[in-house]
Amino acid sequence: MRRLDPVILCKSRTATEAGEIMENDDDTKEDPQSQVKNSVSMEKNCCDEDTFRLHMVTWNVATADPPDDISSLLHLSSPKTPDLYVIGLQEVYSAPHRFIIDMAVEDSWSHLFMSSLAPRGYLKVSSTRMQGLLLLFFSKLAHVPFIRDIQDTYSRTGISGYWGNKGGVSIRLSFYGHMLCFLNCHLAAHMQYASQRVDEFEYILDTQTFDPKKTPHILDHKLVFWFGDLNFRIQDHGMHFLRNCITSHKFNLLWSKEQLTMMKKTEALLQEFDEGPLDFQPTYKFDRFSDCYDSSGKMRKPAWTDRILWRVKPKEPPPEEEKDEDRDSGLDEKNTKNQQEEEEFPLKLKQDSYTSNMEYGVSDHKPVIGIFTLELRKMYETPLVRVCAEGEWSADFDAMVIYSPLQPFPSSAWDWIGLYKVGFRSVSDYITYTWVKDDEVSFNDELTQVYVSKDEIPALGGECVLCYYCSTLQCIVGISSPFKVHESKVAVEEGLAPENIDGLEKAS
Repeated sequence: MRRLDPVILCKSRTATEAGEIMENDDDTKEDPQSQVKNSVSMEKNCCDEDTFRLHMVTWNVATADPPDDISSLLHLSSPKTPDLYVIGLQEVYSAPHRFIIDMAVEDSWSHLFMSSLAPRGYLKVSSTRMQGLLLLFFSKLAHVPFIRDIQDTYSRTGISGYWGNKGGVSIRLSFYGHMLCFLNCHLAAHMQYASQRVDEFEYILDTQTFDPKKTPHILDHKLVFWFGDLNFRIQDHGMHFLRNCITSHKFNLLWSKEQLTMMKKTEALLQEFDEGPLDFQPTYKFDRFSDCYDSSGKMRKPAWTDRILWRVKPKEPPPEEEKDEDRDSGLDEKNTKNQQEEEEFPLKLKQDSYTSNMEYGVSDHKPVIGIFTLELRKMYETPLVRVCAEGEWSADFDAMVIYSPLQPFPSSAWDWIGLYKVGFRSVSDYITYTWVKDDEVSFNDELTQVYVSKDEIPALGGECVLCYYCSTLQCIVGISSPFKVHESKVAVEEGLAPENIDGLEKAS
């Protein structure tokens, strides 16, 4: 066992170390504990459904500390539990001293979301931050081995592109083989800058790039979500008319003068993105801890600044419809391949709900929630690695992990297997870990045994899982079923108090 953080070690590999990579030889409502057990279970019927529920939140938090409870924001009491959560925040407090602290330890907002979702069986798969922009992606544990190709990036648009108070952060990934991208933006403020907001969006699309082999640009992804504080306003209407329409819930009378709606009529790029009806109160600007719109001297007009839009990639045109002079054999081959994939592995998206949550008052913005049903045919249903605990585990004797590759993948000497408490929050939340090559005991063509020292096993025991982390793919590619680590008999006989044992409670 090694005590250095394997996540950091894997990410800091040099080019020489990367050369060690080698191909494998064979090229109703439930309580939180029940939800954890169900989501951890890797039984086939848990992951075979082709329909997935996605819960998205965008919220400009205006540098405020998080509220005590976010249950209603995440719909934690709903009998319909999401498969994925995507949280986009803007204006997270990022003064220099706080930002440095947040980089060293998780920020208070991330901590709150992780603490709220982990007990219900959700893992933080990825996160990225640029100053006040924060993007978090959570998944039920059962889906985690099928989430790959994870990358994140950002673009600054504030102060001539040098300052990150405005701009966009994105996370892209493959979900059962389908490429998805989530773009959280905070665009230029004020009524008169509608065109600048569109220019900033186009700049972000142009400057954010990913792995060139698959989906080098945002719009190359099969499904893109564009959301955040987009800052579009309602123009022309006077304050009295605005407030009357809001009070009487006649929101449709305001749509024709809503800037993003107006811009979509002339901007071809915006026409590619869909959005549900704005059938909820404008989410800006409120007096804090109140449902009253701005009562300050500035009396800012209410606006739907906070939005969630999406784009499903258009189908490739049939090659025969292209002009001969524009055709290229390589392009034809690529288009044909894309068409075949679209037909064999379709993807559809339906929005089930689009609304704001008025109960939170820590910010001058109200959060916006979008709930979606994602329908797709999985490109693969088998994890890359099967991993399990061999025999009985306790801190009284050394233990063994068994793993076996189920498909060819780029394994490496930097791969590791982590021991986690059921309900862990992120890949870095391990109790301990073992390198798959350094601690290898035996192997054959079908399986490999890896040694775990008893000194690394928690003495208090508890429900645990094992996760195989592939350093080349930078993600978890195999998760064991839950198993029990028994309490150490030696610790009990010696009367060691829990506070003196390096157990699960201390580790978590």
